[in-house]
Amino acid sequence: MITKIYRIKGRFVMGDETQIFTKELKSTNEENAFEKIYSEFGSKHGINRNQINIEEINEITADEVVDPLIKALL
Repeated sequence: MITKIYRIKGRFVMGDETQIFTKELKSTNEENAFEKIYSEFGSKHGINRNQINIEEINEITADEVVDPLIKALL
């Protein structure tokens, strides 16, 4: 199965504040990347899906990766 690297940008509500995030993930497709973001943020921050607003998702090349964990997996 071929995995791609995605950069996801968006916002989530944490208490009374809105936090901006940029996250890079390896995933097989965009739909799976959305699910991973919802799952990860729900797990780490204890928030619901309706508190997460994904604004942009782009497929990126290995050269564009900034996240050291994703770089190590490549």
